[in-house]
Amino acid sequence: MKIDLHSHTTFSDGRLTPAELIQRAQTMQVDVLAITDHDSTYGLAEAHAAAQAHYPALKIIDGVEISTRWHSFEIHIVGLNIDTGHPSLQAFLAGQQQKREERAAKIADKLAKCGFEGTLERARRYAGVGQITRAHFARVLVDNFQVATLEKAFKLYLGKGKRAAVKAEWPDIAAAVKVIQQAGGRAVLAHPIHYDMTTKWLRRLIAEFAEAGGDAAEVVFPGMSAEKQALLQSIVVEHELLASAGSDFHFPGRWTELGRCQLKSDTLKPVWHDWNLAVSQSSLKDPV
Repeated sequence: MKIDLHSHTTFSDGRLTPAELIQRAQTMQVDVLAITDHDSTYGLAEAHAAAQAHYPALKIIDGVEISTRWHSFEIHIVGLNIDTGHPSLQAFLAGQQQKREERAAKIADKLAKCGFEGTLERARRYAGVGQITRAHFARVLVDNFQVATLEKAFKLYLGKGKRAAVKAEWPDIAAAVKVIQQAGGRAVLAHPIHYDMTTKWLRRLIAEFAEAGGDAAEVVFPGMSAEKQALLQSIVVEHELLASAGSDFHFPGRWTELGRCQLKSDTLKPVWHDWNLAVSQSSLKDPV
C-alpha cells in the first residue's frame, strides 16, 4: 500500500487543484493520501468529490498544516484524520488565515521598497481561491522581475532574515496540538530536518513537541540523507512518538513526487497504525 500523508493544493501553495491532485495520485498509484493545505481545509470537499467520481479506490485523509512559532523558528504541525467541521478548529484556522492576509500585505510593502511594485495583486492572482503564501510572492518575482529561480527568491528576499521577510505572530506548538486533537486528529511534527537548526536544537524541538502532547513526527520526506534519517528516527523512538511519512507535494517534480517517500521500519509505529485504511476494490475510472 502506497501512503503519502503530506500534500498541498491551490487552496494553499500547491500548483494543482484538488481535482488535479487526485488525478496525480491515481497516476502515481497512491492508495492513501492526506491533503494538508496550510491553515486551510477548504480544498477537501472538492478532493473528495473528485475521488468519488474518478478514483474511488483512493483513501483520503482529511488534514491541515498549521504554522506555529517556536523560539525564532516557524514550525509546521500537520493535523491528520481531523474533523474538518469542528468549530474550534475552524475558528482557529480563521485566525490563522487573517494572520496570513496581514503578513502578505507587509511582504508586499517590503518588496515595494526593494523596487518590486504591485506584488500583492499579482500574488493574489496566483493564489486564486486559496491563501496568499510566500511561495506565491516567489513566483511573482520569478515571472515578473527577473529573479532567476524560486530558490533565489527566498534566498535573496523572502527567507528568514532577508529584505522582505515578515515574522508572523503564529501561535505556539501547544496551541496547534490542542486544536488538532480537539478535532479528533493526530498532531504530527512536519519535516523536522528541514528547519535550519543544529542537532541540539532539533532534539530540543522534538522533546518539547512531545511534552506538548504531540503524537507523531515525519521521519521520511524528500531531501533527507540516510544519516539524518537515522538520527531523526532514533529521536522519535526515544520520545515514543508515532512515525509519519509524506512527500510535502506541491507540484510534480523529481524529488517531490507523490508517493515517493514511504515508511519502511520495523522499529517505528506508523501514525496510521489503528486507522481503517482498507482500499476499495472498485474498478477505477479514467483520471480526471
